Amino acid sequence: MSKEAKVFKLAEVKTHNDAKSTYLVVHNKVYDVTKFLEEHPGGEEVLLEQAGGDATEAFEDVGHSTDARDLMEDYFVGDLHPDDRSSKTYTTNTGPTGNVTSQNSSSWTGWILPVGVALAVALTYRYMTQSSA
Repeated sequence: MSKEAKVFKLAEVKTHNDAKSTYLVVHNKVYDVTKFLEEHPGGEEVLLEQAGGDATEAFEDVGHSTDARDLMEDYFVGDLHPDDRSSKTYTTNTGPTGNVTSQNSSSWTGWILPVGVALAVALTYRYMTQSSA
């Protein structure tokens, strides 16, 4: 891009929160997705729920494809003002096999479910073998 990107305050982005004018912030960049509402594969309601705010977490939770990320550039209108930027960081989740992590996530969340399942299986096995004796 040869021209300098416009800088938006979050208060200005918040005024674009309906189907007539829909702005979203994703990774501290501002997108005008108004013309994309009807084309969005997940439905316009999903975008309207995030309208006027920071949609980064919701965007990453879904696991958008590389094509979807490239398409975003068509709707880029500027950057979020440095005073309003989020310091939370995410890894890119480009689909069902991608992982989303943030600086604030704990390492224990990755192993708690498997340990819980293994414990439940072990207790069930023990109960079943004692009952049949």
